[in-house]
Amino acid sequence: MADRKRSDRSSGARDDGRNESEAERLDRNWNELLQELRVTQTGTQILTGFLLTLAFQPKFQDLDAFQVTVYLALIALAALSTALGLGPVSLHRALFRQGAKKEIVTVADRLVQAILLCVGLVITGVVLLIFDVVLGRTAGVVAGVVTAIIVVSVWLVLPAAQRIRDS
Repeated sequence: MADRKRSDRSSGARDDGRNESEAERLDRNWNELLQELRVTQTGTQILTGFLLTLAFQPKFQDLDAFQVTVYLALIALAALSTALGLGPVSLHRALFRQGAKKEIVTVADRLVQAILLCVGLVITGVVLLIFDVVLGRTAGVVAGVVTAIIVVSVWLVLPAAQRIRDS
């Protein structure tokens, strides 16, 4: 048991009192990542679908150069989010039954972090674009900045504060 705790610590795993083997821990981590991917994929697909429909709206022709640039950047980020979201599935398919669960979990974790970054940027950009179109540039920038602050606070600051408080 002491050897397993030592190996868990050396692999970066925190001893949370669970009595599980490394294989069980990796399976649990993979399942938790899959749940996170389901949430991010759904949100990303909804945002992407919304963005794709905008170009076919009559008011789209009225967008200025800044708004069109923001829109195209959002399309690129949404597409990147979708591609990244499918990465862990593709990786799992390619390495299925190859004894590479640790590598799959590690890479999938990094991909989910990248997805969250892209989704945060898409959410912020969508708010900026909508407020800009409806209320003007200043309102768009303010709304975008406020959204970015909220995303950073909830997604980064809150978890960091919780880790500090727990340790």
